[in-house]
Amino acid sequence: MAALETIRTKFGIGASIIIALGLLLFLVNPADIIQTVESASSKYDVGTIDGKRITYTDFEQQYKYFSDVREIMTGSSASSEQAQRQTREMTWQNLVQENLVIPTIRKAGINVGHQEEIDMFIGDNPSPVVVNSGLFLDQNGNFSSQAVGEFMNQAADDETGRVVMIRDYLQNAVRNNRYTEKYATLFSAASLVNSLQAKKAVAENNTTAKVSYVVAPNTYYPKDSTVVVSDADIKKYYANHKEDYRRKATRDIEYAVFEVKPSSSDIAAQNAEFVETYEEFANTASVRAFLQHNSDRQWQDRWYVGGGDLRSVNAEVDKFVAENKSGVSPVYKSGNTFFAVRIMETAQVPDSVYVRHIMFRGADARKTAEEVLAKLNRNNFYELAAEYSVDTNSKDNDQLGNLGWFTQNYLIPGFEPVLTAQKNKPFILNTQYGTHIVEVTAATKPVLKKKVAIYEKATLPSKETYSQIYNQANILAVRASGKYSSYKAACDSTGIYSRAITVNEGTDSYGSISHAKEVTRWAFDNKPGKASGIITVDNNYFFVVAVKEAHKEGIAPLEDVSEQISNQLYREKYAQKRAADVAARIEGLQTLEEIAEKLGASVETLEGVSFSTSSAGSTEPAFIGAVASAKEGVISAPVAGIMGTYILKVEGRETGSYYTEEDARNEQSRLDQYNEQMLLPVMTEKNVKDNRARFY
Repeated sequence: MAALETIRTKFGIGASIIIALGLLLFLVNPADIIQTVESASSKYDVGTIDGKRITYTDFEQQYKYFSDVREIMTGSSASSEQAQRQTREMTWQNLVQENLVIPTIRKAGINVGHQEEIDMFIGDNPSPVVVNSGLFLDQNGNFSSQAVGEFMNQAADDETGRVVMIRDYLQNAVRNNRYTEKYATLFSAASLVNSLQAKKAVAENNTTAKVSYVVAPNTYYPKDSTVVVSDADIKKYYANHKEDYRRKATRDIEYAVFEVKPSSSDIAAQNAEFVETYEEFANTASVRAFLQHNSDRQWQDRWYVGGGDLRSVNAEVDKFVAENKSGVSPVYKSGNTFFAVRIMETAQVPDSVYVRHIMFRGADARKTAEEVLAKLNRNNFYELAAEYSVDTNSKDNDQLGNLGWFTQNYLIPGFEPVLTAQKNKPFILNTQYGTHIVEVTAATKPVLKKKVAIYEKATLPSKETYSQIYNQANILAVRASGKYSSYKAACDSTGIYSRAITVNEGTDSYGSISHAKEVTRWAFDNKPGKASGIITVDNNYFFVVAVKEAHKEGIAPLEDVSEQISNQLYREKYAQKRAADVAARIEGLQTLEEIAEKLGASVETLEGVSFSTSSAGSTEPAFIGAVASAKEGVISAPVAGIMGTYILKVEGRETGSYYTEEDARNEQSRLDQYNEQMLLPVMTEKNVKDNRARFY
């Protein structure tokens, strides 16, 4: 404490607080401090749902739960980037369900009882969540309520907690699905098309008009100087339409990117190394081991047809394999990558084979398989499969043991020998699943195919190249000295190309460069006028970034949208003025032909025009409305439209009977389905704030 007092006296209270916090870390768990900071700052919130903060820690806990569920259900702990995104989305949607959707539904008086939940698992009408889960299937692949019962019994005796986790997950999903089903039904039941509405819809859809018209096209540019949009007009429109200008937070940034590419000397060095190892590749007896230690492309136990199969690897490699039955190709170069190919084996191989098997497991599996093989013939295969095989699920064509048709792309791991096996000659095969007696009973016509080893080596930038490009980026970063103005001056003086872009918190890609979220995070963590140091992306790109403008989430200020509003109001005022000008020019003219000649246009005819919503998209709404209200045989006044000014005459109307009241009800049903889909977006629009893009 004496040391703390000395520091306080010499440097003031600010420094003592910093040191005290450092000392506190020895006494308090850092994780607790982080959690406390998170609880005090919304910066660490992944979002808010109906007023409830969802902190990063909260979200990660839920994400871990759903990751565990996915691992148990798929049997795989491997998690691709896509699987992680899907799991995060599942996590978020579940949080929205639990904190907003279900409470809202319950407030409407809807409930799901305990007995109802049980019935949706093992009752006569199981929930689609259970049926479609794929967990409860019989040997024929059909849903089995018996399998559900067995699963529930397993959960009761589960000591690992894994079965219980899946049970609880399914129960929650079933309950939530039932709530949303009832809520949607409530809305559907409230939607009714009465007889008056149905008759109106029938009349609108069955009454069509034949219309003759002349159009004077609008020309918005160059602008008409007599059409004036005042500041007052813009302010008034903005005040009445503010919600139209609601936006997410964005940043206007500029950035320079330096890609780390191999130099000419790097490529020359890689070429020399490739040539040096080429002889070993051409002659080694252990080609797989060679590729494992030297090649970017490992051995693939596949049969290829030359003349197309390998074109995606390299066109010259593909051509060599097509034209040769054996041998080693020359060295090929494509861009910064070197190739050589060695044909290892050539054979007549079918594209597809039909396979059946008998599978054995246990310590004596091999011995038993040999004994069964000795007494096997074509007539007793299925009988022996029924007696010995531990695989009781493979029943293609209702025969136990039939696996069906296999191709290279659809093949049980370890079954590769079946592609070149002799038909109707069973043999023993060991795989990770057990020991098998395997027989190929049918095959497509064999074609000439080859197994090949491909030696591929891409040139990587050397340390010298990496350092050289890093230094180029560093020069810009140093000259920028953390300021946007200095960054711009440095780009101009060095001739470095600077790109301008507007990003939101979810921006992850910059042009063709992916995984650049760190650039976005920096932009949102810094104020306008700031410039970054070097930001490294995938060890292949160096970014230097500067923030020009910051736009907060919410309604855009008037100054940001005034030009957009001005252009819109100009178009509207211009259309009205254009219509007035046309009216003055055609005053006193009696026919559409005279009007067309005066305007330098022609008379057009359109049939089947109706006021129905289904046809409104075929022409301008102003035109449709004018047709609906026009008297037959009377030339209308000029109608101001978006594309032009219309003068029209309804030549006649017809009433059909192809659109019925049933059609009207079906149309309403489609609208109801759309409304059901919009329930969640409408519910979440103002009650959910999703900040996941800050973190992922």
